Amino acid sequence: MPQLRLDELLEELQARIDAARGTRDRVHSLLEAVLSVGRELDLTQVLRRIVEAAAVLVDAKYAALGVIGPDGETLSAFLTVGLSEEEIAKIGPYPTGRGILGELIRNPESLRLENLSEHPASYGCPMHHPVMRTFLGVPVRVRDEVFGNLYLTDKRGGEEFDADDESVIATLAVAAGVAIDNARLYEEAQRQQRWLSASAEITRALLSGGSRSEVLELIAQRAREITGADLADVSVPLAGTDTVRVELALGGDAVGRTGLVVPLAGSLSGEACASGVPVTTADLAGEPRLSAGARRFEGLGSAVAVPLGRAEGQIDGVLLLAREAGAPEFTDREIGPLLGFADQAALALELAERRRDAEQLAMLEDRDRIARDLHDLAIQRLFATGMTLQSAARFIEHPGASDRVLRAVGDLDETIKIIRSTIFGLRAREERSGQGLRARAVRAVEQAQAVLGFPPRLSMEGLLDTDVPAEIAEHVVAVLGEALSNAARHAKADRVEVVLGATGQQVMLTVQDNGVGVPEQGRRSGLRNLAERAEGLGGVFELISPAEGGTRLTWSAPLR
Repeated sequence: MPQLRLDELLEELQARIDAARGTRDRVHSLLEAVLSVGRELDLTQVLRRIVEAAAVLVDAKYAALGVIGPDGETLSAFLTVGLSEEEIAKIGPYPTGRGILGELIRNPESLRLENLSEHPASYGCPMHHPVMRTFLGVPVRVRDEVFGNLYLTDKRGGEEFDADDESVIATLAVAAGVAIDNARLYEEAQRQQRWLSASAEITRALLSGGSRSEVLELIAQRAREITGADLADVSVPLAGTDTVRVELALGGDAVGRTGLVVPLAGSLSGEACASGVPVTTADLAGEPRLSAGARRFEGLGSAVAVPLGRAEGQIDGVLLLAREAGAPEFTDREIGPLLGFADQAALALELAERRRDAEQLAMLEDRDRIARDLHDLAIQRLFATGMTLQSAARFIEHPGASDRVLRAVGDLDETIKIIRSTIFGLRAREERSGQGLRARAVRAVEQAQAVLGFPPRLSMEGLLDTDVPAEIAEHVVAVLGEALSNAARHAKADRVEVVLGATGQQVMLTVQDNGVGVPEQGRRSGLRNLAERAEGLGGVFELISPAEGGTRLTWSAPLR
């Protein structure tokens, strides 16, 4: 009897030693898991480590972490352990938060089940989903906010999850909340650093005299990169209309979107422009409020449109960012820095406008000076030279020499007329403030830059503002606009050259690109219009594909 009693005591002692050792090992595993989770700073890696550690700590066959979406009712992300990629593909889309998973969303408290299929909230499993019996669910909180839930099923060996398992996972969930918060703060700090770097880069571009289009493209590109957007558009309101035009497009079908004109009502950019505040949507392609141009955004989900406004409340444009369907929605943390970026974009637009005004003023002042110098210096000297030659002709006895001198006097008179015409054109140009053919051609080329995606090369020769009548100038501007539009839509070129000249007898416009040439099939209505304009003025229209490739359009009309 004493020996049996001693054996029992020894067995009991061994059992307690084993239990203590098991508890020690589990505590060590928990500490290692906490350290492993807290060591990561990338949020995605933190979430993955949490799921893996949870499965190991309670010896679960399957584990998952569901991240609750902004609506607080569904899951926006779902990370799993225990299923292969092939099994996940067969099961189909990840759950959104119904059944048992939704039960923890509605009631964020720990939940242990012997058989999850017997729970009243059980929703069933999709086809090809493995059968699961035991269940343990624990919420993960970040600063008193439920971030998501840990789901564990099927403890190995057929055992049920016990109170110790629940306690261990609850402890891990607390550490996970801290790790997630740290990862968020680190991610936010990194994002802020990227915004600051981008802001400094944009400021340098502004101060170094970068063009309006270059600065806008830089703003849109950096905003797209930092927010992880798949699409970025900059739209500007069209004066005197209730529409906006896409001036710059990045990502997706950028060529197809560039130059599109959409109404204020029924478009995300239009609503932001009209209201002056950011406008968001969770589904850009299927948003019922957006009736204008929805087909342009197929496959896109979360989007935000931020107005680019000045201090006095004037809206100069709208920056639209969109992510592909299924990507996370834009949060207030992301929209906040975008507003600062929008202010910089508005500054770029305003600075470019002021720079154009300053250049215009300088050009007008220079024209006025040239006109004054021509009148006060050149004409007077030519006139005096002509009078001297004319008086000297009377003393020349040789008939041939006398005729030559008189012809020279006539040439001087004609030169004086040309200079006077030039002076009149310079001063009339100042009075008309941008209505001359030269200025209109420059504006047409500048506007085409946004559609083409690069600046066309422009060369101008002759007295375009004085020799070309207003009626013919209207035709030239229309032909130039149509030619550049055709190059943007069809040529797929990266270089366009425009040559506009007036010879005194005719005005000629040549637009040449290095694109794909004239398509065999396609609409020709625009080209017919150009030909009819030339024929109506007695001119010539020609469209050819040079041997070096591309397309060369030549349009001319007589001036007399």
